[in-house]
Amino acid sequence: MCRELKREPAWVAAIRLAILEGEVTTEAVIDEANLIPGRERTVRAILSKMADRDVLNAVGEDRYLPGAVLLNSDRYDLDFSKASNGGAHRWKSSV
Repeated sequence: MCRELKREPAWVAAIRLAILEGEVTTEAVIDEANLIPGRERTVRAILSKMADRDVLNAVGEDRYLPGAVLLNSDRYDLDFSKASNGGAHRWKSSV
């Protein structure tokens, strides 16, 4: 499997955690993305790259908050109370 396909779930999980929870850690990303044990190094590299790109803001050794890119996004002010808790990350329907 290509390396990017292995990394994409971590990117998605990190963004979801940053927006919905307001905080991102390596362990939280692994749990959110349902990654197999042993992916910590990859997740740390991804979080670091996201911080380099201002998607996340590093505030500790393994703690990140939403960065300027997310905070200034037109999506940041959406009603996230309708976000699902499931892995598919679909919006809950009001119907």
